[in-house]
Amino acid sequence: MRIIVLGGAGKMGCIAVQALAKDPRVDEVVIADINQDQARIVTDYLENPKVSFRQVDIQDKRGFVKSLEDTDACLNATVYYTNLAVMEACLEAGTHYTDLGGLFHTTRKQLELNKRFTTASLSAVLGMGSAPGIPNIQARYAADRLDKLHSIKIFDGIKPPPPDDVHFTYAVPTIVDELTFEPMVFDNGEFASREPLSGFEDYWFTEPIGLQPMHLSLHSEVATLPISFQNKGLKECFFKINYWGMAKATIEKVRVLADFGFADEEPVEVNGQSIVPREVMVSMLSGNVPPITDFLAPPKNKPPDWVKEIVTEIQGEKDGVEITYRLGTLTCKGALPTGVAPAIAAIWLAEGRIAAGVLPPEIALEPEPFFHELEQHEIITKVSVTSKI
Repeated sequence: MRIIVLGGAGKMGCIAVQALAKDPRVDEVVIADINQDQARIVTDYLENPKVSFRQVDIQDKRGFVKSLEDTDACLNATVYYTNLAVMEACLEAGTHYTDLGGLFHTTRKQLELNKRFTTASLSAVLGMGSAPGIPNIQARYAADRLDKLHSIKIFDGIKPPPPDDVHFTYAVPTIVDELTFEPMVFDNGEFASREPLSGFEDYWFTEPIGLQPMHLSLHSEVATLPISFQNKGLKECFFKINYWGMAKATIEKVRVLADFGFADEEPVEVNGQSIVPREVMVSMLSGNVPPITDFLAPPKNKPPDWVKEIVTEIQGEKDGVEITYRLGTLTCKGALPTGVAPAIAAIWLAEGRIAAGVLPPEIALEPEPFFHELEQHEIITKVSVTSKI
């Protein structure tokens, strides 16, 4: 089994490479990246003969398609702007596809490729990072056990860093988009937009995360779950997170920059040169992302100082009784699920376990086997059920 990880030298991609390299089902993992120096850091750190590197520039379409040939699956771990172009290349090369998410709007466009993937007998799983990905499958677990669905509420809780920490937790362009774009919700059976950083509520997570302020954020779960479960009468769906796992003060500083126009994409003239403010801001902020080795799973006797719990609460009915499922997926000493979850999906794609077409996680993957595989990486899912008679 040969799997290519596009962006495998990046922050989340390197975790997927590590998870794949450790899996006995995988024979070869190819880091496909434009950054040769960073790829060397990853390969040297992993010291695994399964891992190889191929310098790839997706702007070189012919070379990129060639790199995908004779590959069982492509895991796209680059920023979501590339999703559609990479899917087109996979169609041409005859390669299965998965990614980390499309921030709602791109995901909706990707779903339009379903007929072409089905005709080509190829499979694509959209949004298989930690979130989106895990919450979708959590929702599927409950939906399989309920006659009706009323609401799906997703809470992505991350142990906050110290107040003076200015580091970004993942791709700066994506965080800037999530911070400035209007979140989408499914409210009373209709899609609607809300203000960025709105809808605050406090939510209790497993310790040591505890009580956290949660706010709406634009995410791909809301793009697919209402469609997948429309036959069960779903009326409400949203995604909330606590400052994207960053210090509140850091987010507030970025918001100030955005308020002053530094997130704008319209070019401005500066000393006779055309400059895009957003590109300047993203470039400057990208220096605050931790080194690549901080994202790889550390030795077991040195757990990282972060904890993440993804919780989905699903309210519905079974035999006329109101029931609430709460599924919490917790990681505090295993690998980051943003890399592990798509690695599992890529393996299932390579094994032919996923139907042809362009599918969201809640349709593509069976919950129990998926949660079992997460457990192998010390990412544990617990289920609680309450009923109202």
